[in-house]
Amino acid sequence: MSESSAGADDIPEDASAAAMATFVAFRRLSRRLRALPGEAGLTSAQVSALVRLGKVDSATVGELAGSEQVSHQAMVKVVAALEQAGLVRRDPDPTDGRRQLISLTEAGQPRAQGERHARQEWLARALAEYGTPEEIRAVLVAAELLGKVADSS
Repeated sequence: MSESSAGADDIPEDASAAAMATFVAFRRLSRRLRALPGEAGLTSAQVSALVRLGKVDSATVGELAGSEQVSHQAMVKVVAALEQAGLVRRDPDPTDGRRQLISLTEAGQPRAQGERHARQEWLARALAEYGTPEEIRAVLVAAELLGKVADSS
């Protein structure tokens, strides 16, 4: 393998190209998944926050804003709308009384799971439609590698 001329002499060119392709594909796929219509009455930002909260026990507004890559003020509005709909609740942070933790309510849990399932189903159908069996197996191998990278320190 040849070395990348982009300034990092110790990174193989193939790894650098794979990193760029992965980054671009994930950004596009993330935008596409977020753009999928949610249940009636929820914006894509609200659906995304619900799904995110479905993956964690609780989060602060700031943590949600960071993970969703939106401003703190924008996430405050999203959380307020979800709270008004009865899908999330605010509880005092037991370690810092100045902060509030946002979590799903009993009504919010099935909505979050349903939204996540709908997006997974869309992606599975798209992979089946556009990918060959070999390409789908390659995605599984790539996902395993990316999981290792995500878990590395």
